[in-house]
Amino acid sequence: MDRALESHAGWTFLTNHARVLAAIFEDHTMRVRDIAARCQLTERAVQKIISDLEEGGYLAHERQGRSNVYRIAPGTFLRHPADAGATVAELLSLLVHQDNTRTAAAVEAQEAH
Repeated sequence: MDRALESHAGWTFLTNHARVLAAIFEDHTMRVRDIAARCQLTERAVQKIISDLEEGGYLAHERQGRSNVYRIAPGTFLRHPADAGATVAELLSLLVHQDNTRTAAAVEAQEAH
């Protein structure tokens, strides 16, 4: 069975939106298909999440040939009132599965591309 389609019962610590954003941060050229597999979601769900993130001002994309290149808006504040003042860069610095040298500053550097 396709791992992306496995169901999960119960609650989780992270939202699918956070998972998709973290996957894009790790590779800003990742295809929807690859994001879906990594996050164990359907491609349709990932497309909807990307649309939500773009509408919210957290993400933008640019077409380069047949691919999309994503840009994350690192200074954008998280939506929930309990997270007031926390930025996307701060969230990603906690979530990303890379060495500890990749910090909020690295997220902001990506914005410059």
